[in-house]
Amino acid sequence: MSGGNTNFIMAKLTARIFPVVPDFYSMMVEHCDLVCRAMDVFVEFMETGQGEKGDQVRAMEKEGDDLKTRQMEVLSRAFATPLDREDIYRAIMAIDEILNYAKTTVRELEDLEIQPDHHMVEIVRLLRDGSYALKAGYAKLGTRPKEADTDAIAARKAERSVEKVYRAALVELFHVNSPFDALGAMAAAPLATVLPGILNDYHLHIMTVLKRREVYRHLSNTADRVENAASILHDIVVQMA
Repeated sequence: MSGGNTNFIMAKLTARIFPVVPDFYSMMVEHCDLVCRAMDVFVEFMETGQGEKGDQVRAMEKEGDDLKTRQMEVLSRAFATPLDREDIYRAIMAIDEILNYAKTTVRELEDLEIQPDHHMVEIVRLLRDGSYALKAGYAKLGTRPKEADTDAIAARKAERSVEKVYRAALVELFHVNSPFDALGAMAAAPLATVLPGILNDYHLHIMTVLKRREVYRHLSNTADRVENAASILHDIVVQMA
């Protein structure tokens, strides 16, 4: 038997006995990187309201689905993993959920035909900050896992900041002047003349409140997804300590 054949057979035997462990750390970072890039575009969409930016977010969410599918296939075939399989699965799913919520928020804005406001812009900027913190934390798992918890804390802080903006947005949304306030200024006018216009304005006002409330809620849920990915990162750090 030639030396080349011997080396080939030995390599196959070694691979069977000591299979190569997939680099799941890099996979999670790759997913986080996609989330960060999508959040950059998401911020631009909120700042400008440009439809093409929304299209980019949707395309990147589809890219995330494809990436998730490939990663799950690798996980299912892996003989060994550097972390608990369940933790890898949870991390992949949690990171991908951030992309899903970004996409559906874009869809809500378009379907409800409303423009982003300054509260939405502020929230999405915080979501972007939290996403970058997640990327930094997951990038440290393979080399400096103990330091990754600082980034998990930063991502959780971003989620808490989102909740503060969310509550402030609701306070403002439900404490605007009602169109019925115009009745006082029109007291001298015949009620039959002014009431139809006021009722129509009030109907439009209520519809706008409900639409914006729905988007605010969805963005708050997106922040929960960031917090969930951060909690999983923290759990992994604790187990690796």
